[in-house]
Amino acid sequence: MINIYRTVNDELVQLQSPEKGAWINIINPSEEELQHAAAITGIFYDFLKYSLDDEERPRVEIEDNQLLIILNVPIIYQASVMYDTIPLGIIITNDYITTVCLKNIDIITAFSQGKVKGMATYKKTRFVFQLMQKASILFLNYLREINKKTDEVELELHKSMRNQELIQLLDLQKSLVYFSTSLRSNKKVMERLLRTLKMYEEDHDLLEDVIIENTQAIEMADIYSNILSNTMASFASIISNNLNIVLKFLAAITIVV
Repeated sequence: MINIYRTVNDELVQLQSPEKGAWINIINPSEEELQHAAAITGIFYDFLKYSLDDEERPRVEIEDNQLLIILNVPIIYQASVMYDTIPLGIIITNDYITTVCLKNIDIITAFSQGKVKGMATYKKTRFVFQLMQKASILFLNYLREINKKTDEVELELHKSMRNQELIQLLDLQKSLVYFSTSLRSNKKVMERLLRTLKMYEEDHDLLEDVIIENTQAIEMADIYSNILSNTMASFASIISNNLNIVLKFLAAITIVV
């Protein structure tokens, strides 16, 4: 799916064909759509394709006045407790800014519906930093959700030691590992942009704020991961202790019999 937008008189307007200063949003494209997007924008086909690999790592690549930025953004992988990350490709050329992603993520939806304050498609550098800011905020929100769900599962475990709750804790721990790894990779991308991109002072301040939010998310992910690891270790000890009590009881019964 390919959608084209442009900011006109502070309002986001959807276009039928690209114009200078437009934002081209590509979501889970077919091969034909990918070839068409490369043809109408002049963007390297490989730059468009990279972001559709769910194993692609965050990085910055520059070639012939085309800037490729790949970030990891958070998604809910399952409705229950599993969170994951997915690559979001941002390509800046002289005329357009293009985003490429495998899924229609919440961040892109907020931009396409014009819900982001101060957004303008022709302010390409600021647009990128606003995307990064929304991603960092979403990471923080999901981390709070993970912490809340961890507390809920822990309460259930206090009542009954079931495999279901332990599996949920394992899923949450895996999500925290994904988040922590992605956030650290995103931070390297942001720091490189801070060093290499020429930008207005206002955009520079915005990027620094985004780096601070991203760093805060890294610290939260590390704290929650440590808490969850200690919690699981404690429950493992409790389960082992309960098992020993049961075995002693069975051994006593066996001797009596």
